[in-house]
Amino acid sequence: MRPVTSIDDPRYVKAMSHPLRVRILAILQERTASPVELAQVLEGTLGTVSYHVRTLHQLGLIDLVDETRVRGAVEHHYKAKARPKVSDEAWAQAPPIAKQAAVGSSLQMIDDYARASAAAGGFDHPDAALIRLSLKLDPKGWQQLAKEVRRLFERAQRIEADAGERMQRSGPHDEEPIDVGLVSMMFEAIALGEAIDGADRRHRRRGARRAETADAT
Repeated sequence: MRPVTSIDDPRYVKAMSHPLRVRILAILQERTASPVELAQVLEGTLGTVSYHVRTLHQLGLIDLVDETRVRGAVEHHYKAKARPKVSDEAWAQAPPIAKQAAVGSSLQMIDDYARASAAAGGFDHPDAALIRLSLKLDPKGWQQLAKEVRRLFERAQRIEADAGERMQRSGPHDEEPIDVGLVSMMFEAIALGEAIDGADRRHRRRGARRAETADAT
């Protein structure tokens, strides 16, 4: 089966449409795991987790990498394939449903990682950062900030590469490496009050339509 290389691939959109599949993919991008192990981590039923693992495998997003025998049964171990890399041009041309699937899955994984890390003391380090800004920019300012966000991402990768070289040269008594999470988001924002009000209006409209349908029957 050909690999998924674009976010507008229907297989990717389908995979990202279920929150449990998003979580399974996130774990399998970190390590190899079986449905039994995934069910324990996700606190889900083995049947439900196995179903979604099979779906991801059928969609070509994960690979079967190992099989082990456990108490007479065969346990399958999976690893996620590389996620599609998206250029600015590809993102601009992607249909809205593909963008929603990609953004929704990313936000869910960010939320899962940040909450779990915070609960484990991940923000206790004196240099940890939690910064949120609301800005008002003109089109030129938007472009300038977008470039700076990309530069930060590129700089972070260079810092990691330099750290990797230092760790290769380090001895057994040097400090342990630190697992670091870095999230950057830049988007056209609406006021939170408007978002909540809009959601309330949509909820009221759905309620009105259901009432009209009930009256008609």
